[in-house]
Amino acid sequence: MRALALLIAGIMLGSPGIARTADGAVAQPAPLERGSGTYPAIFEERPDLPDHVVYGPADLGALGRAKLGIYVFGNGGCSADGTSSRNHLLEIASHGYLVIASGTIPKPKSDAATKPAPTPAPGTTLTSATSTRALTDAIDWAQRENARAGSPFKGRIATTEIAASGWSCGGLQALSTAQDPRVTTAVIMNSGFFPEGANPIGGVVSDKALLKTLHGSILYVLGGPTDIAVANGTDDFQRIDHIPAALVNIPVGHGGTYMQPHGGIAAEVVTAWLDWRLKNDRTAAARFAGKDCGFCKDKRLTIERKHFD
Repeated sequence: MRALALLIAGIMLGSPGIARTADGAVAQPAPLERGSGTYPAIFEERPDLPDHVVYGPADLGALGRAKLGIYVFGNGGCSADGTSSRNHLLEIASHGYLVIASGTIPKPKSDAATKPAPTPAPGTTLTSATSTRALTDAIDWAQRENARAGSPFKGRIATTEIAASGWSCGGLQALSTAQDPRVTTAVIMNSGFFPEGANPIGGVVSDKALLKTLHGSILYVLGGPTDIAVANGTDDFQRIDHIPAALVNIPVGHGGTYMQPHGGIAAEVVTAWLDWRLKNDRTAAARFAGKDCGFCKDKRLTIERKHFD
């Protein structure tokens, strides 16, 4: 039951409506959250990036000379609903990031094609609706768009500032994606590798040995003692001894704060981490680093740190 809950956590909390932008991309209508950052955000499907949902500032011109860091995201349950964590993702996008989630915008049930459930691979009990490859496909697309003539994102993406992230099963996908040398930092949410031989999910890698080959930096955001992934994530953190790493526990359980207004406190923590690790923002760094760090004194959470200079 714990494994089943880990896979299906992230079930959608209501589907948004559907609209189209002038260039044929599918986008959501108002009113929905836009994030609390400087750049009110939207999400859309783009014809040139199938099976993904792209989040970003609604007005790219408002960026001026600023460029968008890249945040690719695997959904809870490795589901194909790219809007299941939309408040979290819109919040991050509103702070000046190009956010790309695996999956699509769910269609009304009357329009949706009925597909048989995937069959678990031999030796597993569950399977995922999205592939880990979708996260690296998202990175590839963002880097191409930054250079493509006619792209609205041309010259607006910081193509070397890349975070791989995900919730629950999607966090396992992010840990694999973080092996990509282009990834700057990993953000693993309510997740962690299963112990050897205990992975119940077909098609998703869970291998503690990969922790030794991580690079850059890593943040774990767990849900406290009632989070079914807390043991896995904590064990990961304890094993990592060669890169800057932080472990934040927010006592809300495995469901996190993804669909709370502006993504709740978890989105606040993740945005600060991205601002530090991708933008070198000193104010954001002070929330994590130093003996009197901002999050060290925050009663809403606990934090552990290692290899911070």
